[in-house]
Amino acid sequence: MDRLPESTRSMRKYASEAGGLRAARQGPHGRSLTARTAHSMSTTALRTKSKSAASLLRRVPFAPLRPVLANLQEVFLGTKLAVLFPAVPLAIAAQCAHFGQVWVFSLSLLGLIPLAERVSFLTEQIAIYTGPTVGGLLNATCGNATELIIALFALMGGQIEVVKCSLLGSVLSNLLLVLGTSLFCGGVVNLGSDQPYDRTQADVSTGLLILGVLCQSLPLMLRYAVGAGEHSVAAPTTVLDLSRACSVVMLLAYVAYLFFQLKTHAQLFEPQEVDDGCEAEEDEQAVIGFASGLFWLAFNTVLIAILSEYVVGTIEPTSKSWGLSVSFISIILLPIVGNAAEHAGAIIFALKNKLDITLGVALGSATQISMFVVPLSVIVAWIAGIQMDLDFKLIETGSLFVSVIVTAFTLQDGSSHYLKGILLLLCYIVIGACFFVTRQPASNNNGAGLSLPTGTLSAQAA
Repeated sequence: MDRLPESTRSMRKYASEAGGLRAARQGPHGRSLTARTAHSMSTTALRTKSKSAASLLRRVPFAPLRPVLANLQEVFLGTKLAVLFPAVPLAIAAQCAHFGQVWVFSLSLLGLIPLAERVSFLTEQIAIYTGPTVGGLLNATCGNATELIIALFALMGGQIEVVKCSLLGSVLSNLLLVLGTSLFCGGVVNLGSDQPYDRTQADVSTGLLILGVLCQSLPLMLRYAVGAGEHSVAAPTTVLDLSRACSVVMLLAYVAYLFFQLKTHAQLFEPQEVDDGCEAEEDEQAVIGFASGLFWLAFNTVLIAILSEYVVGTIEPTSKSWGLSVSFISIILLPIVGNAAEHAGAIIFALKNKLDITLGVALGSATQISMFVVPLSVIVAWIAGIQMDLDFKLIETGSLFVSVIVTAFTLQDGSSHYLKGILLLLCYIVIGACFFVTRQPASNNNGAGLSLPTGTLSAQAA
C-alpha cells in the first residue's frame, strides 16, 4: 500500500511531461493511464509492429489507398494471433457447404480467438479518443463480448444449460486456470525475487464475487429447502422470481463497482509498474482513427455473432461425435478458447513480474462475467419471455463457491509464489475431471419454479 501514492505520482508526472493531444483529450486531472485498464492492456502483449509492412505502405503509389491498407494491416496483421484469422472464412465456408458440424464447431472456436483479441484492441483504440471514463465503460461492456454474444444466441435458441455452463466456465477459467497459470509461470521465472501486488484491487473483486456466489446460491437453497419441507413460500413466489430479484441486485452492485473503479477510486486500478517513457508514449498513441475504430469494432462484432451462432448450433452434434458431455464442452472448452488471447496476455505480464495487471485481467474478467453478464442474461431472458433462473445446480454452484473462496485465500497476503499457482491449477483440474464424467443433456432445465417433486429433489441431492 505504501507504493501506491509513489507510483501514482510517477504516472501523473509522466502524463504532464507527455502533454500535447493526449493531455487535451483527458483534461487536467492527470490520470493518463486510467482508460488503459489491466483488461485492455492485455492486448498490448500480443501486438506486433512490422517495419517492413510500414515501408511497403509508404511505397503505394495511390495515396488515398494508404490509410485503408494501414487500417487493414493494424486490424488483421497487428497481432501475433493473425495466423488464426483464416479459420473465420473457413468456418463460414464449411457452414455454407454443409461440410460437417464438427468442423464448423472447431473452426468457429479457432476463429473466435483472434476476433476476441481484436475487439479488446479496438476498444482500447476508441478509448484514447473518448477519454478515461467512456473508455472504461466501453471496456466494461465489450471486455467479454464473446461470452455475452454466445450466451445470447444460446438463450434465444432455448439452450439455457449451455448459457449457464458457458458463463460458469468463464468464471472458473479466469479464477483458477488463468490466475493459476500466471502465478505459477511468474513464480518459476522470478524465483529469486519477490512478486508483490496491491491487495486493494483483489479485495474489491473477491468481495463482488462472493456477493455473486450468494445471489446464485439462494435460488438453489430455496428449491432444496422447499422441496425438503423445511420452509414454505407464498404461492406466487418461485425460484424464477428470486433469481430475477437477485439479478437486479447484482447489476446494481456492478454499477456501483464501475463508479468506484472509474470515478471515486480510479487510482487504485491504475497499473503500478510502467515501462520507460518512450514505450508508454508509443502504446498510448492511436494507430487508427475514431471512425475506423468504430467500423472495425462493429465488423468484428458481427463476425463474432456469426461464429457464436455456429458454435451454439453445433455444440450438441460435436458432443455426440467427441463423446464429451455438453456441460464439459461448455464449462471447459468454450471459455479456454474464447478467452485464449486475454489469458495469454495475463500470463505474459506475470512473466514480467507485473502481477497487478495480471490480477486486473483475471479477476476483472471473472467479476464482469459474474456480476454483469450472468444477471444481464437473466434480465434479457425475462424480457424475451424465457424462464432462465440463477439455479446453476448443486455441483456447478458448489464448484463456483469453492473457487471463489480458494482464490480469496490465495490472494490475501499481497505476495505470490509458484505454489499458489499450482494449487489453483490443481483445483481447476479436479473440477474439470468432475464435469468430464458428468453426463447431462443440454435440454435439461431444472425449471423456473418450485414444481419439482420431493422424490426428484431427494434423488438429485443423493
